[in-house]
Amino acid sequence: MDNIPQPAADARTFILFGVAGTTYAARSRQVRHIEMIDEVTGVPNAPPHVEGVVFSRGQVVPVVNLRVRFGFERAARDIRARLLVVEAGGRMVGLLADEAREFITIPENAVQPPSASISGLSGNYIEGIATIGDRIVLLLDLDDVIGTAPLVAA
Repeated sequence: MDNIPQPAADARTFILFGVAGTTYAARSRQVRHIEMIDEVTGVPNAPPHVEGVVFSRGQVVPVVNLRVRFGFERAARDIRARLLVVEAGGRMVGLLADEAREFITIPENAVQPPSASISGLSGNYIEGIATIGDRIVLLLDLDDVIGTAPLVAA
């Protein structure tokens, strides 16, 4: 899952990943690559959700811990943890997830907009909710996740 195939712009393909027991999806066209994460260099005075920076494919990339960003407790990383390097909000950012699962196409009819009770929440980044078989998948708007996050200057 290192190099992500780039689908047509109108395709509804996603990368599924897990954070705190919940399955999320990011549009595959925004995911540049996925890699295992080893060492993150901390940055002084960074916001709590910013783990630090990593050197990935010739670039210094800030790392956002999605657990913290979404209001969950930090957890120790294990071998399933993955860094999704995405381009959103006009910048490259690494998203630290508990695991990255699969590359799938989600049919339009499987996606519903978030209900008013969810969409009215502060810090909400959900653009839709999909049902795939018996799974519920939260589709993220990465521009909102990244665009509203203060990051370190990389």
